[in-house]
Amino acid sequence: MSFVEYSDCIQDGDVAIVYLNHNSVMPVKVQHGAQTQTRYGVIRHSSDLIGQRYGSKVTCSKGGWVYVLHPTPELWTVALPHRTQILYTTDIATITMMLELKPGSVVCESGTGSGSLSHAILRTIAPTGHLHTVEFHQQRAEKVQEEFTEHRVAHLVTVRNQDVCKDGFGVSGVADAVFLDIPSPWEAVGHARAAMKRQGGRLCSFSPCIEQVQRTCQALVDQGFEEISTLEVLLRVHDVRTVSLPLPDFGPDSRTETSPNHAAISLKTTTAPREMPGHTGYLTFATKPRT
Repeated sequence: MSFVEYSDCIQDGDVAIVYLNHNSVMPVKVQHGAQTQTRYGVIRHSSDLIGQRYGSKVTCSKGGWVYVLHPTPELWTVALPHRTQILYTTDIATITMMLELKPGSVVCESGTGSGSLSHAILRTIAPTGHLHTVEFHQQRAEKVQEEFTEHRVAHLVTVRNQDVCKDGFGVSGVADAVFLDIPSPWEAVGHARAAMKRQGGRLCSFSPCIEQVQRTCQALVDQGFEEISTLEVLLRVHDVRTVSLPLPDFGPDSRTETSPNHAAISLKTTTAPREMPGHTGYLTFATKPRT
């Protein structure tokens, strides 16, 4: 099992995702002889998981059942233990596209946080790319390094425990893209420029407050970045349901016969939710020109 490579069967030591229902998933470290308690009963790793194919339906001790899924960055985002606020797939997809990431890309990231975006970046840049990620908090840096090793992607990432605003990313002239998710990104713009290749590259900064965006944009201008733009991604999910609509009555018509059983028609339609998720953060993108 690896977050960047697919395996057919569950093996001892894998991290599997247990799907309980549409709104509930949980990560499980598969270990010989271990058990996992769920609302549907116990899952015994040796007999219920090891050797089974990913995607299998597993019956728990109480008779209920779950699906055991292969880990992906998207599933990890909704299942990971939160040590910080995280980025979700809606923003992650936009960031990955706008930074023009591809296999072989070199990316600098700060801060690492809970590793939600990091896993998506690693999947995109594998097998020959590399991620340099900086985390200010020592315990979080150590924990995310353990997770990268457990998820078998440690060879694709270097974790540094330092202050990016003071000490930079620890590399120079190697990055195709830089991502900033820190309280004062404008203080790290100069270090981001230094970390990027002379051929240029793309930068993204995530900030929840517009005042942060204003200061970051000014710093980007001062550092010679171009094509500066800020956007906000809002997710609006529509519910699909069946509705019954009455057929219009145009009065008597001798050419047709109307049956009471056909006085209405059923069809599928979508309705917008009464409430929707609001603001998460502003994404500011910029391009470093060739120097």
